[in-house]
Amino acid sequence: MADTKRRDNKGRVLRTGESQRKDGRYMYRWTVNGKEKTVYALSLAELREKELQVQNDIADGIDGQKANNITLNDMFEKYMQGKTELKQSTRTNYTYMYKNYVADTLGRKKIGKIKYSDIKTFYNSLIREKNFKPNSMEIINTILHPVFTLAVRDGYIRCNPTDGCMSEIKKSHNWEKPKRHALTIEEQTAFINYLANSEMYNHWLPIFTVFLGTGMRVGELIGLTWNDCDFKNNTISINHNLIYRQQDNGECEMHITTPKTSAGIRTIPMLSEVKKTLLQERRKQMQGGYPNTEIDGYTNFVFTNRFDYVHNPQTLNRAIVRIYTAYNEEEVENAKREHREPILIRHFSVHNLRHTFCTRFCENETNVKVIQEIMGHSDISTTMNIYAEVTESKKQETFKNLDGKIKIS
Repeated sequence: MADTKRRDNKGRVLRTGESQRKDGRYMYRWTVNGKEKTVYALSLAELREKELQVQNDIADGIDGQKANNITLNDMFEKYMQGKTELKQSTRTNYTYMYKNYVADTLGRKKIGKIKYSDIKTFYNSLIREKNFKPNSMEIINTILHPVFTLAVRDGYIRCNPTDGCMSEIKKSHNWEKPKRHALTIEEQTAFINYLANSEMYNHWLPIFTVFLGTGMRVGELIGLTWNDCDFKNNTISINHNLIYRQQDNGECEMHITTPKTSAGIRTIPMLSEVKKTLLQERRKQMQGGYPNTEIDGYTNFVFTNRFDYVHNPQTLNRAIVRIYTAYNEEEVENAKREHREPILIRHFSVHNLRHTFCTRFCENETNVKVIQEIMGHSDISTTMNIYAEVTESKKQETFKNLDGKIKIS
């Protein structure tokens, strides 16, 4: 009986879908959803490895061929097109970071060829060559992880190569998220008193008083308008942010955006010092004329610079450095003259003022839910971390005061 089995040029039996071309190369053909597909190999062993991968992909619903034709750049575009809910500021930031640090390197690779080791190598190159810090690395990972997740869900790849990579990077570089410190009561008092008595820096007192009395985020405060201030009910409405970001055209511009989360939309009661400060600022503007600055339809901004324009966050941070530097220099001289230890102010930024308010609030309020709502924390664990830190400090203080008062020996 004649042998009807198909064989290669070495006499080996070929399976269904396998064949050998005249040039010696091997070929495997299969059909998925009515479409014929083909892979090639130089040897039968290599072909059967690819054949096994094809069968596994079919079983798992993976389109391996497409994954080897579509790049990470293509996948990023697809991801961004589907993220219609992204705020423009977030979209611009993601696009800027991706185009500048991913597109011309990892972005050119085929999505199906990118492995965990490739991601780790890429992340390490950003740290080594671009001097990336933890926050910048978190942004890159926040962009790439959902792009690969989309590739998994669309059946291009089996698993997400970014999974677990950032935690390993943090561990290998001994990265811990830096904790923002609150000003101590002594530092806070020194800072405010110095502003109040300084001819050079006195004009900064109102905005920093409101910072320390409300705990607003910097974008919330520089974007605050008189329409948000209810002096009858003594409340401040937080309903928008003012941001300074690079746009798609490369220019940096001021824009109004909604709070990052729904928790950011809130009402803050006015402390008496805050109300007094705001009313003083309002009287100044009534006498000197309200600034005519308009940003995305918003006008009547509470705090403006000498050009009647809204403040830039970087300008505020630079002002803080100048102020505490000048204070520290004077304090060192005064302490030397008065034969005492100086009360120095550590480096801090505008966000430390928010943290300082939250710390003072936690020191005087036990209802964590109220603290969360006033601060606009979407995750109560953020509030709890600050509250726990304050509670621990208070516990130590309480026991110091208790020392010697309990007769235990």
